[in-house]
Amino acid sequence: MIILTEELIELGKKNAAIKAIEENVKENMIIGIGSGSTIVYAVKRLGEINKEKDLKLKCIPSSFQAHQLIIQNGLELGSLERYPEIDVDIDGADEIDKNLNLIKGGGGCLVQEKIIASNSKRLIIIADFRKRSERLGKNWKYGVPVEVIPMAHFPIMKKLKELGGNPKLRMAKSKSGPVITDNGNFIIDVDFGEISHPQELDEKILFIPGVVDTGLFIGMTTKAYIGDRDGKVLILEKK
Repeated sequence: MIILTEELIELGKKNAAIKAIEENVKENMIIGIGSGSTIVYAVKRLGEINKEKDLKLKCIPSSFQAHQLIIQNGLELGSLERYPEIDVDIDGADEIDKNLNLIKGGGGCLVQEKIIASNSKRLIIIADFRKRSERLGKNWKYGVPVEVIPMAHFPIMKKLKELGGNPKLRMAKSKSGPVITDNGNFIIDVDFGEISHPQELDEKILFIPGVVDTGLFIGMTTKAYIGDRDGKVLILEKK
């Protein structure tokens, strides 16, 4: 019997990140860098092998966190203006279903993350076992993040209710008022319960005027590296 501790969870995340980097990164690649706690381990290993093997990697960040990690680990900072086609995107997820569909955006970077992922040849996800579920919404109880234009947030919340969701405007923790994204927008977290048809739901939300994008990443993941309870790494691939 494995006694689950925070140390074991972190070990699984670290092992998943290292394995993902070592199996998917090659010389002269353009790398998309996502956000989240697991990404810290990935970028650290990326910096190490880039230095050890002189891989001449260029890294494109999806967030302020990713930007800082790239610099701190001695990697070359790139941009979509210079490198519009990315070889591989390394990112985390808040939840992963059996078809490798994702909920992302718990950290508020969903739009930038989706832009990077959509311009990548491959999206590699690293996470721990707690992020896996049969259906989206089963384990992740904070809802689907939806980034919206501020002036439209009230009518959008009404329309999200009509789609069967329970929307809540994400509020900041250290200041009065809502969270403001890097793009100057608001985030609405919408609890739909377990999501049977994520692509259909995503399309309906995107159809609402004022919605910038959603945290539903449908059919985008190439492979997922999951840190298991015993520190081992489970690899899931797109069917």
